This record gives sequence, C-alpha cells and structure tokens, in this order.
Amino acid sequence: MNIDIESIRLAAGRLKGVTVHTPMLHSAVLNERLGGEVYVKPECLQHIGAFKFRGAYNRLSQLTEEERARGVVAFSSGNHAQGVAYAAALLGIQATIVMPSDAPQIKLQGTERLGATVRLYERHTESREQIAADIAAETGATLVPAFDDPHIIAGQGTCGLELMEDLAASGLVPQRVLSPCGGGGLLAGVSTAVKSLSSNTVVYGVEPEAFNDHFLSRQAGHRVKIDGTTPTLCDALMATTPGELTWSINSHTVDDYLLVSEAEVQHAISFAFRYLKLVVEPGGAVALAALLSNKIDIRGEQVAIILSGGNMDPASYSDCLDLYPDP
Repeated sequence: MNIDIESIRLAAGRLKGVTVHTPMLHSAVLNERLGGEVYVKPECLQHIGAFKFRGAYNRLSQLTEEERARGVVAFSSGNHAQGVAYAAALLGIQATIVMPSDAPQIKLQGTERLGATVRLYERHTESREQIAADIAAETGATLVPAFDDPHIIAGQGTCGLELMEDLAASGLVPQRVLSPCGGGGLLAGVSTAVKSLSSNTVVYGVEPEAFNDHFLSRQAGHRVKIDGTTPTLCDALMATTPGELTWSINSHTVDDYLLVSEAEVQHAISFAFRYLKLVVEPGGAVALAALLSNKIDIRGEQVAIILSGGNMDPASYSDCLDLYPDP
C-alpha cells in the first residue's frame, strides 16, 4: 500500500462520522507573544484524548470477519493502547494491550475502562514486542503496530488533511507546520498530507531532548538508535529509533527537527491551561513548547501546530501548573 494523499482521503472516508473533526483554534495571547498567527489543532479533544484513535480505527475497520473474530493485540505506553481499545470496542473486537507497568495511571485505567485486556510488563527487563508477538502466535490475534503500518499512518494523516483543508477554507496556507514526533507515524501522515497540498510549507517534527532519534537520524542520513533510558515526562514520545516505514517517508517529507527540554514542555502545558483552556500532556505539548521557547522565528508568518494528546495524571499536571503559575 502506498501512503499518499489518496490513501489519506480514503482513510478520512472511513473515519467520517466516527472521529472528532477537531477545530483549528487561535489565541490572541499566543499571536502577540510570537509575532505571528498560530493555528492550533487540539487532538487532545479527539476520542480517547489523542490522535491515536484515527490510525487505530482505520486499521481495525479493514480487518476481515475472520480476523475480527480472532481479536487484536498491541503494545503501547498509553494513547495507542486506548485508541486500539476504543476502536475495538466500537467494532466488536476483543483487544489485548501490552503496557509498561510505569505507564501513567490515567492511560492504564482508560484502556481497561474501554474493555481491553491489559498485560503489564517491566519496561527495562522485558520486551513488549516479544510479549505481543507471543500473544498473537498463541491466539491468532492481529498485531496492530503503534506507528510502522501504512493503514495506521494513513489514519493519522487525516489530522493533517483536516488541518490543511480547514485553513484553506479560510483562505489560508500555513508557511510552517509543527507536529510532535515519537515513532513518527503522526508526522509521516501529516507531512504527507501537508506536502501534497502545499509543497512550499515547511514541516517540522518536534522531539524531547532525551529522545532525539529522528533529529540524530536526519544528521546521520540513516536511522539512529538511542539509549532511551533518560527519564522524560513525554511518555508518548519514547521511541528509541524511527520506524522503518515512517523514516522512509519522513526522510523525504520533513524539513527539519526541533528539540525541547523538559522545562520548556512544562511551561507549554501551563500556557495551554491558562491561555488556550486546554489540558495537554507532555508529549502532546512539544510543538507548542518549540514555539514558546523560540526554536524558530515565526514573526509575520502563519503557522499551524498539532497538540497531539491530553492524557496526563493529575499530580504531574498540577506540578506543571505550580512550576509555571504565570507562563
């Protein structure tokens, strides 16, 4: 399957009436602070609080009846887990999700509440890939990757398609688009959609400093694996190497990568709460963090960013608000 604008449009047809068509928001405070026009796509308002539902539903909705009967299995720290669990519930499919024991409680509880069976593992001593593969072999369940799958990527690409079409309806074409980047599935889908509709728009992937595998891969010209043991608040962006498929796309469609610190992410979370009235999780806030910390100069430009998720434990959220009470 080729991942192009047509495959993304087909995915949009499957998702029509199922996903939330999240709006494009803007903030006078943000625009004044940065000197440009910033348009925000809040996927934290999507079903399960993250963009991941898009790809999960696009993938599961195409399973055969025989495959649906055997169920699905996935591994995830949380948002893909919930996306698969909810898509499976809507389609009447049994889902088993392999999740790290240290995943945020809000994500663990959300996955279980949606009816999935959760298999916990220890992040530093067990292989989630092997556990999921064993479950698939034993049960015949279909393995649903978090990002390195053409149907998943096409589904995530509908986020970029909506972004570009909604801005175009207002007569706007963004000069730049910023997207969070973990395994690269959202970025691959979004960058494909953006570049197909506006080849001159500059696309950035944004990563936390401790998980900069795409940034290093771009410098090296090939996929680079990082250690991945440095703690980060951005649990949704903890991939240690770009996906094989996602990198084959992003190496051609993404213009550059930006890195943000933990403090910059916390500041962005507090800013989103105070001025955008949105709850955004750390991994979901990195694009906003990049703008607020002036990683690029957008004065006089029209820029779009994606807030990819909003699932964050209350205690950690409160810490961010306390650290930056007046962001």
